[in-house]
Amino acid sequence: MPPANTTIRIRVRMSARPVDEPHRAASQLELLFDLTFVIAVAAVTARLAHDLADGHGLAGLLPFLQVFFAIWWAWMNFTWFASSYDTDDVAYRLLTMLQMAGVLVLAAGVPAAAGEADFGIVTLGYLIMRVGLVAQWLRAAVEDRASRRTALRYAGGIAVLQLAWILRFFLVEKGGLPASSGLPIFVCLVVLELAVPRWAERVRPTTWHPHHIAERYGLFTIILLGESVLAASRGVEGALGARGISGALVVIAGSGLVLLFALWWLYFLVQAGGGLSDRRHRSYLWGYGHYGVFAALAALGAGLEVAVEQSGQEVAASPMALGYAVAIPVCAYLLLLQVTHALVLARPVIPPRAALVDCVVVLALPLATPWIGVAGVVAVISASCVLLVAVAIWPTAIAARTAARHAGPE
Repeated sequence: MPPANTTIRIRVRMSARPVDEPHRAASQLELLFDLTFVIAVAAVTARLAHDLADGHGLAGLLPFLQVFFAIWWAWMNFTWFASSYDTDDVAYRLLTMLQMAGVLVLAAGVPAAAGEADFGIVTLGYLIMRVGLVAQWLRAAVEDRASRRTALRYAGGIAVLQLAWILRFFLVEKGGLPASSGLPIFVCLVVLELAVPRWAERVRPTTWHPHHIAERYGLFTIILLGESVLAASRGVEGALGARGISGALVVIAGSGLVLLFALWWLYFLVQAGGGLSDRRHRSYLWGYGHYGVFAALAALGAGLEVAVEQSGQEVAASPMALGYAVAIPVCAYLLLLQVTHALVLARPVIPPRAALVDCVVVLALPLATPWIGVAGVVAVISASCVLLVAVAIWPTAIAARTAARHAGPE
């Protein structure tokens, strides 16, 4: 018999949760769901790091972006549905577990997809996830009559597109169509995937919670930053095993950690929940724009891993290429962060000119690799991002100090 303060939710009628539900926060099930994506992101980051170390970074970039889209879109589908319809009863938990199993299958297929363009296992993982997601939307259609048409549009759109992904796999990867058609078909299907939510919600918008969504995106950002720490630690392990501790190793590892802390600080300068509440019509751009933010963080992890690794052993990539493997993701992150912040803010928190100058500096730094080395490039990139944090928080700190001075002693 369960404790008196425990409620077993066998079945709860699925209905739209209130937009203004107080104290809405991520559930334990959502946090568990996110852990499955740790494995998938780690796999795609490790593959990109391998390509960078072998000197094939540009060749590995497109497969990385394709596989990362699959990971990100699966997370998006679950997150926005849960924000509107999380019942946390037995059926909901079991269908979520099915989606988690699909994520793990997808993660198992990452090496083949990124390394050999074989999306068979990834497609299978997506099929498993989509079965669970379509079942959730069909349940919402049955039990929430007010939003039935919206839920049916979601279920139908997702199901049709999943069949299209399966058809693409058999036609392109099994020789039915030329291999050159794979990328155009992939892009077309991605566009259709992104269009489904907009099309479905033209009938009746779902009741996603702005503060809950902002928290979920923040948590995924932390996961990606953690993956970068993990990737850098793999590089440290490889470098130590080859030559032991060196000055370059210490500089790159320490600067990389400071860099990730600065990027974390910049992201959480904004509490996006209030802005999403006031500007719900911009949620699509804000949510979709995070694909670039998240992908940049994952790519940065790969760049830092190889940068650390080369301090202790030889890699095929040139030092300048490794400098750009760190600089380009940082620059992409800063620019896209500016865009996503602007969508939900009345005025920018990070001064646009300062961010632009920082990006120019960051992109120019790898040119100095012959003189300062990869360690110097990573250190200066880190310092420039720390300076950007200082520029962003300085006006607020001055205003708070002035207000405290005028308030006087209580």
